[in-house]
Amino acid sequence: MSLTRVAVVVPPRPALFELGVVHEVFGVDRTDDGVPPIEFRACTERPGEPLPTSHGITMTFAEGLEAAADADLVVAPAYDTHEPPSEAVLDVFRAAHARGAWVLSVCSGSFLLGYAGLLDGRRSTTHWRHTAELAARFPATTVDPDVLFVEDDRVVTSAGTAAGIDACLHHVRCELGAAVANRIARRMVVPPQREGGQRQFIDLPVPDCRAESLAPLLTWMREHLAEDQPVRLLARRAAMSERTFARRFVAETGTTPARWLLAQRLHHARSLLEATDLSVEAVATRAGFGSAALLRHHFGASVGVSPGEYRRTFAAPAPVRAAG
Repeated sequence: MSLTRVAVVVPPRPALFELGVVHEVFGVDRTDDGVPPIEFRACTERPGEPLPTSHGITMTFAEGLEAAADADLVVAPAYDTHEPPSEAVLDVFRAAHARGAWVLSVCSGSFLLGYAGLLDGRRSTTHWRHTAELAARFPATTVDPDVLFVEDDRVVTSAGTAAGIDACLHHVRCELGAAVANRIARRMVVPPQREGGQRQFIDLPVPDCRAESLAPLLTWMREHLAEDQPVRLLARRAAMSERTFARRFVAETGTTPARWLLAQRLHHARSLLEATDLSVEAVATRAGFGSAALLRHHFGASVGVSPGEYRRTFAAPAPVRAAG
């Protein structure tokens, strides 16, 4: 695992927010918080020349495309897809992937990876407004219009805005460990882990304070992960019929109660494996899986490794001894 050098390749007319997201995750010095130093480079085809953005602001970048030659991760930010990319820019992404580096796109940056041929034969995603166009321009990729981000053979594509943060933090978590990703997320005041398979389009992305909001119930569910939580019980606590509750839950969270609860339990299990020396059986009980076998099944399907392997990779140097 290596993430010491990150380069963002800035095409013509980049989107400022998504460019800022990449810098915020990888380009801010957080060594005082225990985050390993990352050398961050923003490079462009014509360094020193004013580069217009998609927001009417002009920016100048000091480094040329050669600055990405030894980066561990090369990022394609969102940009105005009406501007055709040059072969010089596309060659940076092709060369990076060919030498074993990762490439990652934020929002419409996926089109740069498509033009570079890096989406061919792979799954991908982008902002939901652009998924049909992405599929039409690059028929050799399988576009998933619903998910937040997709990782396929060292190619990560993400949906719009906040999903770019999720993809960047996911990569940090994979390369530098969960503790580092959590520290960065804490400084950014964002959730440390949203699963890539969550739906892009959520009808009510931020639960409000209205009486019918499920926010209090979601808090209760997180605080009682070790308990059984059948839909009939949850619907009763929300004072709704099961059918209305299921529809409302998807509207507020973007997923079903069962999938949301599974994601929360897996996240809690990860935290326990990282920070305590509880046995896998005890972790399974506390996280609500009931048995180590069931935890191993879901953990392997979601994370790709066993709980024991995950602990060996991501556990803190001196786990806290927990009772139970």
